[in-house]
Amino acid sequence: MSEPRVVHVVDDEEAIRRSAGFLLRTAGFTVHAYESGLAFLKEAKRVDPGCVLLDIRMPDLDGLEVQRQMVEHGIALPVIVLTGHGDVQSAVTAMKAGAIDFLEKPFEKARLLDALAKGFEQLDRGHQADVSAKEAEVRLAALTPRERDVLVGLVQGHPNKTIAYDLG
Repeated sequence: MSEPRVVHVVDDEEAIRRSAGFLLRTAGFTVHAYESGLAFLKEAKRVDPGCVLLDIRMPDLDGLEVQRQMVEHGIALPVIVLTGHGDVQSAVTAMKAGAIDFLEKPFEKARLLDALAKGFEQLDRGHQADVSAKEAEVRLAALTPRERDVLVGLVQGHPNKTIAYDLG
């Protein structure tokens, strides 16, 4: 890891925030802890890109609702669900909403680190796609109007001869 990876720990239990935070910091991660889903959502648009370790059962707003609101507001951070009271329905709901993994407390360090590796892989792919899209925008903006006309013909699947004939 060249730059520290950020993990956002969202759990209402202080003991879990501290123990998970300690484990993650000793593994080389930067950790930001939030005591509730509401506290995280208030900051979510401005947080450093990273993975979210999200508890399901919390007062006020449960983890599944936090995950739903993240998707609704376009907060594309990978989510790893953590719960002490896992059930099949919650797991299915979390995974359908895009969770990377569903871990039960107490969690195994190796399994958590594996889930985080998958989350950061997904985050890196998304970042690379953003970079590629911006590069494409720059290249398209540099085209002359005539080159854009040719490109439109190519996108429509026309062969070069047909485009040349159509454009005169």
